[in-house]
Amino acid sequence: MSALTLEVRNLRTHFFTPEGVLPAVDDVSLSVGRGRILGLVGESGSGKSVTGFSILGMVDAPGRIVGGEILFQGRDLVRMDKTSLRELQGNRIAMIFQDPMMTLNPVLKVEAQMVDAVLAHSKVSRQQARELARDTLGMMGIASPEERLQAYPHQLSGGMRQRVAIAIAMLHKPDLIIADEPTTALDVTIQAQILSEVQKLARQHGTALIWITHDLSVVAGLADEVAVMYAGRIVEQGSVDAVLDAPLHPYTQGLIGSLPSNNRRGARLRQIPGMTPNLLHLPPTCAFAARCERLSQQCLVAPAISEPLPAHRVRCYHPTPSTQSSEQHG
Repeated sequence: MSALTLEVRNLRTHFFTPEGVLPAVDDVSLSVGRGRILGLVGESGSGKSVTGFSILGMVDAPGRIVGGEILFQGRDLVRMDKTSLRELQGNRIAMIFQDPMMTLNPVLKVEAQMVDAVLAHSKVSRQQARELARDTLGMMGIASPEERLQAYPHQLSGGMRQRVAIAIAMLHKPDLIIADEPTTALDVTIQAQILSEVQKLARQHGTALIWITHDLSVVAGLADEVAVMYAGRIVEQGSVDAVLDAPLHPYTQGLIGSLPSNNRRGARLRQIPGMTPNLLHLPPTCAFAARCERLSQQCLVAPAISEPLPAHRVRCYHPTPSTQSSEQHG
């Protein structure tokens, strides 16, 4: 069995639309081990959420996985039958959505939803399931968990609902959690509290976590490794310190340079020129070529991913370090 909790190899997920084939995820490889957190970063349409849904086996038509392997503790989820996959979903593998109401039923009390989630995968009494639900709410920093069990979702604040949704994901102490921008809509103070609690729980229970986000500042404080996606592909990957302190890809450098926290004394924020390419009509060049200041003749052929520095991978013919101070992304 693999020492890694999850290893994705050359994953390709395409959507077959009337306008043509859209390669939402194209040759993506990544891995995450026990108690480790991987930040999957990219702007809207980069393919990060589709990558997460692909891992979970939740890609709906007209999309489907057309290539690659998704190895969960050495077992390939792509080739697993639906019954076996369902046994893993919500039990050994859990999902946290951006909108907690995708997890929570508005007409049921929190207790009913959490107890049912426990009983669906564990042979315990209803009282034991209730105690587990209460204790898990407490682990998420929820005050008065007994009272919260009796609440309906609409009676809770947005931050509290998201804590409950995360608690439901943690009920079975899963081996892998995929979180799709679950704190984006929350106040920054609440966000910081939840990130701290999630990080602690991942370490305590050995849970591998993929945190999908567009926010590099979240990744800087939460993750161990980071993978940056652009136009369906990973363009840079490595430890958080390596990628955020000395990014090699011009797109990563542009993302970091556009952070308000990097703005010095009111200077204009850096902006990446141009637009993200249409995935239905991707050119054979590097996908970032039309927006890149390093464009050369080589870039007319899409680059493969390489490793110019130990454990620091990049999809670029001209990987030039751009040193960032640790204060800039902290």
